[in-house]
Amino acid sequence: MATGETGFDDVTYDLISVQYHALKAGHDYGQYVRDADNAGRQDIADFFRSVMEEDSARAQKCHQFIKELSGSGESGPAVS
Repeated sequence: MATGETGFDDVTYDLISVQYHALKAGHDYGQYVRDADNAGRQDIADFFRSVMEEDSARAQKCHQFIKELSGSGESGPAVS
């Protein structure tokens, strides 16, 4: 299994990256929801809520995969 400069296998690194970006975006979407609510655009606020839920589900799925990989010994720093 290939390891990058982080010492983690590529799949684990990729999952962590997707999880991070999904969680970060979810945080940002909270502001977008407030902006749309303040503008009186419930339809747009609902859209942002939907996108936020999708990213939350995406982050949770990544978390599950990372746990599976951790349990199998296929993730984590490479041992020299």
